[in-house]
Amino acid sequence: MARVKRGVTKHARHKKVLELAKGYVGRSGHAYRPALERVEKALRYAYRDRRVKKREFRGLWIQRINAAVREHGLTYSQFMDGLRKAGLDLDRKVLAAIAFDDSASFAEIVKKAQLARQASAHG
Repeated sequence: MARVKRGVTKHARHKKVLELAKGYVGRSGHAYRPALERVEKALRYAYRDRRVKKREFRGLWIQRINAAVREHGLTYSQFMDGLRKAGLDLDRKVLAAIAFDDSASFAEIVKKAQLARQASAHG
């Protein structure tokens, strides 16, 4: 059986890892073994945090909506209840953007939510 020489493959693999480790402090940036450990850990964090980012942004949007809605005398949960009853299907990302950028439009949305809540309470 022929002998397999892996020099080219090994060099390519090392080069790929060291490219990802560029900018790391100390030996982690230029020595293969510590670079590999750091890169693998970084990739695990990146995978995990792509999901965490979604949770954190949803929390931020809820905080922004809550702050904007309280200026109109409602709580976040009352506002969301009113939106549902009014049949307004806007997600939190869009609502937070409207609250942040266009307070007049947001005031109209809040008004519709309040009216829908009052109509369902009386009817």
